[in-house]
Amino acid sequence: MPQPDHIVRIDLPDESSLSDGLKKYFAICVDKLGLVPYVLKSFMGNQTKLSNFISVYNELMLNEEDCGLSKLEREMIAVVVSSANRCYYCLVAHGQAVRELSGDPQLGEMMGMNYRVAELSIRQRTMLDFAWKLTKTPHDISESDRQGLRDVEFSDQDIFDITDVVGFFNYTNRLAHGLDMMPNPDYHAMSR
Repeated sequence: MPQPDHIVRIDLPDESSLSDGLKKYFAICVDKLGLVPYVLKSFMGNQTKLSNFISVYNELMLNEEDCGLSKLEREMIAVVVSSANRCYYCLVAHGQAVRELSGDPQLGEMMGMNYRVAELSIRQRTMLDFAWKLTKTPHDISESDRQGLRDVEFSDQDIFDITDVVGFFNYTNRLAHGLDMMPNPDYHAMSR
C-alpha cells in the first residue's frame, strides 16, 4: 500500500513563484539527489524561511570543516531523534541517508526501530543515548551526561554539535507532524 500522495496538509504555491536563487537550488537538489525533498517544498509559502532552513540545514548537516561529527553520525542522530518522536518523514528520509553513508542497508532501519540492537562503537552508542535522552526527557540532562560524552572522546564543541543536531531534528519532527508531511516516495527504494 503506498503512502498518502500529499506533501503537506496546507496549500503550497507553485514552484514557479520561487525566486531565481531558490529555483536554482531546487535544480541542484534534483541533480544531486534526484528529487527536491518535500521538507523544502513545505517551506515554499515563505521564501525567507525556506532560505533560512536551507542555510541552517547545510551548515548543520553538510559542513565538514567545523564539525567533529561525521555526516553519518549526524544522520544517525537525526534518525534516533526521529524514532523517539515517531516522525515518519525523517525516519524515511534520514534512514535512507544512513543507508547511503554507511553502505549498510540494515543500519537505517536499526536506527529507526531500535538503535540499541545495532553493533555500534561505545562512542556512537553514548552519543545516541544522549540524543535519545535529550529528546525524551530533556529536563533530566545533567553534567554527568555531558561528562559521559567527554569520557568517550567528544570535545565540548562536539557536545554542542550533538545538542544542535538533536535540537534541529526535534524542531523538524514537530514541523513534519504538525503539517502531516510525507517523505518523497523515492526514498523508500534508495540505497538498498
